[in-house]
Amino acid sequence: MEFNLTEEHLMIRDAARDFANSELLPGVIERDEIQEFPNELVRKMGDLGFMGIMVDPKYGGSGMDTISYVLIMEELSKIDASASVIVSVNNSLVCYGIETYGTEAQKQKYLTKLATGEFVGAFCLSEPEAGSDATSQKTTAIDMGDHYLLNGTKNWITNGGRSDVYLVIAQTDREKGHHGINAFIVERGLDGFHVGPKENKLGIRGSDTHTLQFNDVKVPKENRIGEDGFGFKFAMKTLSGGRIGIAAQALGIASGAFELALKYSKERKAFGTEICNHQAIAFKLADMATEIEAARMLVLKSAWDKDLHNNYDYSSAMAKLYASKVAMDTTVEAVQIHGGNGFVKEYHVERLMRDAKITQIYEGTSEIQKIVISRSLIKG
Repeated sequence: MEFNLTEEHLMIRDAARDFANSELLPGVIERDEIQEFPNELVRKMGDLGFMGIMVDPKYGGSGMDTISYVLIMEELSKIDASASVIVSVNNSLVCYGIETYGTEAQKQKYLTKLATGEFVGAFCLSEPEAGSDATSQKTTAIDMGDHYLLNGTKNWITNGGRSDVYLVIAQTDREKGHHGINAFIVERGLDGFHVGPKENKLGIRGSDTHTLQFNDVKVPKENRIGEDGFGFKFAMKTLSGGRIGIAAQALGIASGAFELALKYSKERKAFGTEICNHQAIAFKLADMATEIEAARMLVLKSAWDKDLHNNYDYSSAMAKLYASKVAMDTTVEAVQIHGGNGFVKEYHVERLMRDAKITQIYEGTSEIQKIVISRSLIKG
């Protein structure tokens, strides 16, 4: 077992940390306040290779491993979880899905632009009645010979208003159940494709979250991913990797809040000494640091499993379940350590607390992670 990061990993982590502090930090409070999508920052992240971290360089990607990906995600998420979720969806779900399961023509047409940040991607699975129950797809894709006719509604779609490419999961043959589901690459601007208003969210307010509507949208046959009926398996395998990204995001939110709380506790004085010298605060810091380190080990283990091509369904579910809990617990304690200052925006921890909650919900709720984990345990 080797617990030290390589020199390359350290350089990647430091580059992401520098970018987060120099580029993401200025204006992060204002972007959250007005729900502004960071278009210019996305372009810069594309230039740095953050939008196609694990994509093969022949398709314009950085060709890095999953450990590099989670290191980048943690550093970005310490400062701006809205920016990091854009990176997560583009990498874990969209780029990974097309590179792993798409045709060469699909990779040349879409992946090359997604990996460089020229395009932004979205993953469209959730529906009003099909969130955690992904088998209950009401969106339909009827085979019309040379194309599919897409009808339905997708909601809670991250990058929904800004994306150029959408991976849409839809039911083609309802009698076949989840074996009748397909995945499609849908381009923005097709006739009948409508993007609804932006959701007014509790957290990650700088990211774009929209409802999408498809009304007789013609999707070319060549835009189906994989064989007929592969869509449900495609969604489940892709989401397993997505959980690693969200686990890393949760870890970053927790780490960022802890660093702010530690710094503040060394500056704020009460009863004649810095508050970090009071056992009530010192013990909070000890618990926070221990839980964050445990979460980090789970996140890195899941990334390691993916890099070694082990089955990472179990480890990624554990990582997301625990890291998201630590994110919530840590951010709440960070606000408490800041006292009244923690309740105002300029100290950042209130935003991190709001951002933390979604990590227990999207890309599989904590309850779904427990189902995945328990099934793995029972099957042996």
